[in-house]
Amino acid sequence: MNETLVTVVGNVATQPDYREAVNGAVSRFRLAATVRRWDRGREEWTDAYTSFYTVWAWRALAANVVASVSIGEPLVVQGRLRIQERERDGKRWLSADIDAVSIGHDLARGTSAFRRVSPARPLPIEPVRMVAAPPEPAPPVPESPSEPAGGPVAGVVTGGETGVVAGAAEASLPAPAPL
Repeated sequence: MNETLVTVVGNVATQPDYREAVNGAVSRFRLAATVRRWDRGREEWTDAYTSFYTVWAWRALAANVVASVSIGEPLVVQGRLRIQERERDGKRWLSADIDAVSIGHDLARGTSAFRRVSPARPLPIEPVRMVAAPPEPAPPVPESPSEPAGGPVAGVVTGGETGVVAGAAEASLPAPAPL
């Protein structure tokens, strides 16, 4: 294949957008690359022209771009250059698109922290099943004349399915079932 691979260094001009497409996830954003030249008369660097590229990222790269890239950040983009002629409302223009293979922050202009994305792992062939012992019946709750009106102050559910509540002094927790 005779594809033109390019590496472009520039700044993110638009917020990356993300879509789920038939071929998988896709993300796109605009990248501005400004040429800088040394002006001998002024003895300083000056900006010349700016080229704008539409950067397309697919599948996992698309998701990582949306999670990692914001407007104004310096990037290095490597990918296949596509120049397309377009027409809208009778006007024709050329569009420079890059199908990205790799995108990263330009570390010559700042720092970045890398976080590896781990792929989802399939479930084991034979799922592990936890088997619990049948619940033990709860001891009966004695009626106490010393209980304040309205029932116990602090209580624990001890009656299993019946939902009987015993006072804090009367509550007893059943022993855990052996495995």
